[in-house]
Amino acid sequence: MLAEATKCREEQIDIASCNAGELVSLLKQKHSALGAMDFKVALDKELVEDDARVNDHMEIALLPPFAGG
Repeated sequence: MLAEATKCREEQIDIASCNAGELVSLLKQKHSALGAMDFKVALDKELVEDDARVNDHMEIALLPPFAGG
């Protein structure tokens, strides 16, 4: 879903230290197709809140809404 919207399966970007919420805002500015989408952020395979710090060399995944338990 996200890869189709951005036409990008994987991307490497240089960022100064920021939090997950700021990163999402940056990506939504860069890829306008993400603007209306909601998704969760995972850092190094762990779901995080918007205030989680993002650092260089972290694996960042944007996950579309999902159901289940």
